[in-house]
Amino acid sequence: MGRKMAVKVEEALDIIYKLTKTTTPILLPIEKVLGYVLAEDIVATYNLPPYDNSAMDGYAVKLEDSGKCVKVKHTIFAGDNSHEVLACGYGIKIMTGARIPEGCECIVPVEDTQECEDGVVLPQKLKLKNHIRDCGEDIKSGEQLLTKGQRLHAHHITILASQGISHIKVHKKPRVALFGSGSELKMHFENVTEYQLYNTNTPTFMARCEELGCEVEFIGTAQDSLESLKEHIQNALGADLIVTSGGVSVGDADYTKEAFKSFGDEIFFDKIEIKPGKPTTFGRIGDTLVLNLPGNPLAAALNFELFGRSIILGLSGEDTKYINSISAKMKEDYKLKAGRRTLVPGWFDGKYFMACEKFAPGMVNPLSISNSFIMVDESVGFLACGNEVKVIPTRFDFNSHKQVNLITKDIC
Repeated sequence: MGRKMAVKVEEALDIIYKLTKTTTPILLPIEKVLGYVLAEDIVATYNLPPYDNSAMDGYAVKLEDSGKCVKVKHTIFAGDNSHEVLACGYGIKIMTGARIPEGCECIVPVEDTQECEDGVVLPQKLKLKNHIRDCGEDIKSGEQLLTKGQRLHAHHITILASQGISHIKVHKKPRVALFGSGSELKMHFENVTEYQLYNTNTPTFMARCEELGCEVEFIGTAQDSLESLKEHIQNALGADLIVTSGGVSVGDADYTKEAFKSFGDEIFFDKIEIKPGKPTTFGRIGDTLVLNLPGNPLAAALNFELFGRSIILGLSGEDTKYINSISAKMKEDYKLKAGRRTLVPGWFDGKYFMACEKFAPGMVNPLSISNSFIMVDESVGFLACGNEVKVIPTRFDFNSHKQVNLITKDIC
C-alpha cells in the first residue's frame, strides 16, 4: 500500500481497524485470566442450584399442616445426601442450602415458629414453595454464560468456578515494545544537564499500555543516529506493536523513518489532519504494527488515546473494540481556532466538560489534571456554555461494539 498523506481522523481509524488482527488464543487456568479477553463461548454444563434447596434455616413442611404442631425428628444440613421423605404431621429441620426432602411443599423460617411438644407450631398461612430455591433458577444447563470477546472481570470468574471450569481459552495480551528517540532525552533515573530533558513519553506509554491490559517491554532511548535506531527496532520486532515518539515531525532528522524503512516498514499513513499531533505515523513490519507519535508530550499522549488505544483494543480480541464517547455539556464558553480537528483536554464531572485553562503540545501538566478530551470539528471556532460535546474518557474505558462518531460539532 502506498503512503497516504494527511489522512482524516476517520480514515486513520478505519485503516487501523482494518489492519489490526487479534492475538492468538492460549489456554490458562481461571486463577490467571483476570483482565484477559475470552477467546471462546462458555456454555453451562450444570444447573445452578443443582437441586431444589432451602433459602433459609427453618423447617420443611406440608401446606396442610399450617397452624399445627408438627413433630421434628430429623435435621438436614447443607451437603447432606439425605433421602428423608416428609410425611403429614411432621417437619424436618433444614439448613440454608440443604437439599429439599421429598414431599416438602414449603420452608418455614425458624423465627416464624414456636416450640411445642416434640416439635414446632407452624404459622396459620403457608405459601407453596416459599423459601425454596428451584433447581436451575440461577443457571440452566446449556445456557450461554459468557461470550467470546468479553474482557474477564472478577464476577466472570465466579461464573466459571460455579461450573467447575478449570481452564479456558483467552487471547494473549498484546505485547507492546516502547522506545523513545532523541539524544537530548534522559530517563527519570538518569542525571540531566541544562540542555537535556527527561523522557516523559515512554513512561507514560508504559503505564497506559499496562492499564489497557498489555505486556510491555521498554527497549530504551535511541540516540539520533541511524545505527542506534536500527538496533532498537531490531530488539522490538518480536512485539505485536511498537510505539515510539519523536523524530517524525517535519524538520526532524529523518533517521526514524529511514531506520524503519530499512526493515521494510510499510507505511499506511504518516500525517493526520489533527491538532496537535499531525505527524503521527502508522505502519507495519511483517506482523508487527508500528505507531510513531510526535515528541511533544501532550500531543503524543492525546494521539495515543485515539490511535494507540484503538490498535490495542483491536489486538486484544475484545468485541467492544471501538472507542466511544459520552454526551456532556460545556461548563463554560470556550474559544478555539477553527480549520483543523482539535483535541482539547479537560475534566468531565459526570455532566459537564471543563476544558483545561492552559495547554500546549509540549506541556505535561494538562495530562495530570485531565480525565478526558474532546475532538472538535474543524468548522467550530466557539463552544458556548451548555453546548453538547462528545467526551472521550482517558481514565476509564467506555467502548462500543460498533464504530461511532467521536467528533464534537457546533450543536446548540
